[in-house]
Amino acid sequence: MTPRRGWAWAVLTVVGAFYLLPMLALARFALQRVPVARLGWTTALDGWSLGPVWAGLSNPRFLDALWLSGRISVVTVVLGTLLMVPTTVLVHLHLRHLRDVVETMTILPYVVPPIALVVGAARVMRETAPWFLASPYSLAPFYVLLAMPFTFRSIDASLRSIDLRTIVEASRTLGANWTTTVLRVIVPNVLPGVLGAAFLTVAVVFGEFTVASLLLKYTVPLYLSESRGADVQATFAIGLLLMIGTTLVFALVNRLSRGVGRVSTVAG
Repeated sequence: MTPRRGWAWAVLTVVGAFYLLPMLALARFALQRVPVARLGWTTALDGWSLGPVWAGLSNPRFLDALWLSGRISVVTVVLGTLLMVPTTVLVHLHLRHLRDVVETMTILPYVVPPIALVVGAARVMRETAPWFLASPYSLAPFYVLLAMPFTFRSIDASLRSIDLRTIVEASRTLGANWTTTVLRVIVPNVLPGVLGAAFLTVAVVFGEFTVASLLLKYTVPLYLSESRGADVQATFAIGLLLMIGTTLVFALVNRLSRGVGRVSTVAG
């Protein structure tokens, strides 16, 4: 084994331990019917049960929160994609000198504290559009803003990996309009970036607490915060499932992205 390969395996081992050890600790706390004071090497195989998982999944409050978070994530992904794909394409084709400005603007949601953003927007909306704040989908525009740093960079990276100007000019020369060019030429070539942006947006929706709490929307993060006092193990079992599910979705998106990349390369 070469020194470089040895260092690579060392880094992967450290990163894997950093990720797996907390999950193993969480799994023991959530799934073992053993008092916390007795958790140790001697009780590593004692009292494992899926009861907390079933208790959490069968809780009507969790199902309501999951359904709401799922709907909001779909709306947020659609809005974010419709906003960021044309914007990023426009920047690459005609506004390249403004790319740094747009990139800086996408970071602003993390410069302005979410609580200040929500309080200010809610004050204006309460007087002009109270129906908007009453809707469960009122969270979607805020989540589009919070996910913007990730969506822009993911789509931007995919666009920079292709010869965008050439394929657009070829499409326009063959008579395609802009809608057809975007949907049938550009999007298939940047699909890995779009999938990555969608995954990161869903992660933002399922992990954000402040905005949902201030707007009084009962999402999954609020359920996890509320239910800790009622059934701690069931709450942490749901948290563990969400972490595992997130990891599997990330692996699936990565796999699909590679497949799409290979298909685009062959087609090109």
